[in-house]
Amino acid sequence: MLFQEQEKRNFVTNRRLGSSLAMIAGAINVAGFMNFGYYCANMTGNASAMALNLQSGKLLEGFRAMELGGSFILGATVCTFLVNRGRRQHWYAAYAFSILLESAILALLGLANVFVLFDPHSFIPALMLGFLMGLQNATVTRISGSVVRTTHITGMLTDLGMEIADWLDAWRHKVSPEHRYTIWQRLWLHLQIICCFVGGGVIGAFVYHAWPTYFLFVTATLLAICVLPGMAANGLPCFVKRWR
Repeated sequence: MLFQEQEKRNFVTNRRLGSSLAMIAGAINVAGFMNFGYYCANMTGNASAMALNLQSGKLLEGFRAMELGGSFILGATVCTFLVNRGRRQHWYAAYAFSILLESAILALLGLANVFVLFDPHSFIPALMLGFLMGLQNATVTRISGSVVRTTHITGMLTDLGMEIADWLDAWRHKVSPEHRYTIWQRLWLHLQIICCFVGGGVIGAFVYHAWPTYFLFVTATLLAICVLPGMAANGLPCFVKRWR
């Protein structure tokens, strides 16, 4: 899922990658809200929260929402630097490395939570989660050619609405079966990612409520599962293997 770029990818590859990462992002987003009162993946909501809090004089809350947006941007920036360097060096696993890095940082945050290394009122973990969501979203956006995004569903809902209209229109007007099938694939891609994001949020809420101490370890493990089998299948060490 993380070893083929843009033109080499297909709907199945994008759907699998988008669905798995959207489920994890949905879980992290909900857990972040349950713990900190802010969505770590949904920057649209944080931008609105920033404006409302600043207008009402709640400067701390307003600046925290602003900081989350900044951490998200920083994560996307770091991902792009990593991917660009990987492409220049012809690393075969340039994209996989970003997701593996996300998994490692989540595991470290889990350890910090177990050993109570952060003050209960510290906002640093929330900023780290925002950073990781930016990292993940940039990775998926770059590798899919902006076809897939996983940390929010506003754009996916828009795409879904357009695909529904195109699909219905294809039955009213004569189009080739191949074109109709392509529309159906795009519709199913967006619908599945949306459902996985929502489903991940529901599952994440239950898991975080039941085992808050181990939640980050669970998400880190799931991310590693998304990456490591591909590395093993493509041969290790993937980071220095050259594109052919």
